[in-house]
Amino acid sequence: MSDFDISNYQLDEADGVFTYKNQNTTLGFVRFNEKAEVEYIFVNPIFRKKGIAKKLLNLVKDKTGKKPIPQDPISPLGKKLFKII
Repeated sequence: MSDFDISNYQLDEADGVFTYKNQNTTLGFVRFNEKAEVEYIFVNPIFRKKGIAKKLLNLVKDKTGKKPIPQDPISPLGKKLFKII
């Protein structure tokens, strides 16, 4: 994994979502709440393995002052699948 120079990309923040993007595509985003529970995190496959997810999670930590944790899945099936992963 190489560190990616994120300075050439735009960071947007709105309603519990951080998004890295350029004028052509979204590199990645994270959706979270005030308890630092991460509902969803996505990194564009082209930009994976470059530290973007880590940077997004660090933004959540800086914003909330808490270590990010996965949010519990809504469905019972989701809880079973989450334990497998």
